[in-house]
Order: sequence, then C-alpha cells, then structure tokens
Amino acid sequence: MSKIQEKNALLRQLVSLWSEFEGRLNRVPIIDRLNRGKMRIEDYMALLLNHRQQVVEGSRWIARAASSIESPFLEQRSIFMRHAATEHLDYQMLEQDYVNVGGNIVDIQTSERNIGTEALNAWMLHQASQVNPFDLLGAMFIIEGMGKNFASHWVQQLERNLGLTESQTQFYRYHAEHDETHMDELEEILGSGILEISGMADRIVKTTKVTGRLYLLQLEEIGNV
Repeated sequence: MSKIQEKNALLRQLVSLWSEFEGRLNRVPIIDRLNRGKMRIEDYMALLLNHRQQVVEGSRWIARAASSIESPFLEQRSIFMRHAATEHLDYQMLEQDYVNVGGNIVDIQTSERNIGTEALNAWMLHQASQVNPFDLLGAMFIIEGMGKNFASHWVQQLERNLGLTESQTQFYRYHAEHDETHMDELEEILGSGILEISGMADRIVKTTKVTGRLYLLQLEEIGNV
C-alpha cells in the first residue's frame, strides 16, 4: 500500500469515528440544550468555565508531545511546536467571554477541573510523554474537529437564542475560523511518513477513540469537581 493509500484508509476510519462521536456529542445534555435553543446564560457560563480548564492545558500537552519527537521526525516536531505557540493563549478568550457575560474573572481562573477534564488531561499528558507520540493526531482530529464542525453553529445558536454579541463569543468564533488550518496540518503530518512507524495507524485509531470518549466525559461532568 502506498503512503497516499495508507493515509486515505486511515482518514476513512477517522471519519467513521467522527460520525459516532458527533452522534454521542449531540446527546450530551448541555449540547442538546444548545442545539434546541434551550441553553440558559448560566449554562453558557458553565460551558466556558469548564472548557477553560481543558484549553489552558492544551498547549502544554502539544509542547510535551513536541519534546518527545525524535529523529528522523524533526520537521514534524517543528509543526507541533508552532501549533503549541499558536494556541497557548487561547484560554484568555474564554476568560474574556466569561467576564463579558457577567462572570467573575477569579471564578474562571481558580475553578477546579471537573472529573472528566481531569481524566482527559491525564490521558493527553501520558500519551504526549511517549516516544514519537504521533498517535495524538487522533486526539487533534477530535479536538480541532470540534472547532471546524461545531463552533460556527454554536456561535449562531448562542447569538440567536441568548442575544449574545461578538464580544461574548470570541473563543468559539475564533476557532470556527481557524481550525480548518489545523486540520490541514494534521493531514500534512499523516502524509509525511509517520505511518511507516510500526503500528502507528492502529495507535492513532485507538487514541481517537479514547480522546473522543474523554472529551464527551468532560461535557457530561460539567460542574462535577
């Protein structure tokens, strides 16, 4: 099988996993309320607060993964490092959105991670500490896919049903506009030769499954610290 064929076969598996993930995501209570136009302002504030605790750690695990990449994959390491640099202050947009809908900055900055976010963060850092952890591309497929596939819809629903302004939906608006580029980077790395590592395609699939489940768990456990 050629590199292109192997990459395309893996992408088909990932798309199938995404379809399953999407179906389960839309059944999570807080997302179901958002989709049906039933989200309350306190729901949105809880979503921002809990999401911030994941996002603030995001660049940390990407940077950890970059530090674990060894030769001959140094070019791919550079992509991970650029990605970490791009996202390391994203949590500030969540904080500003929270304040702009009436929240207290101290509350969002000091809130504990919920039990789902604890599990997700521990998983990410564990995987990122392995040698050449390119299976985390599966995690990126889930997390960046959220921005690409859902953020724009969420912004529309929030502004339509809660009367929010652009200054109150900055984080989701930004990711709706920029995560397409990150998905392009993911495909670039998949086609760069990393699938020649023994078992890597299977590892990417497994990491996609685990990350998807833990991502849902942090939404299911909002407020449960």
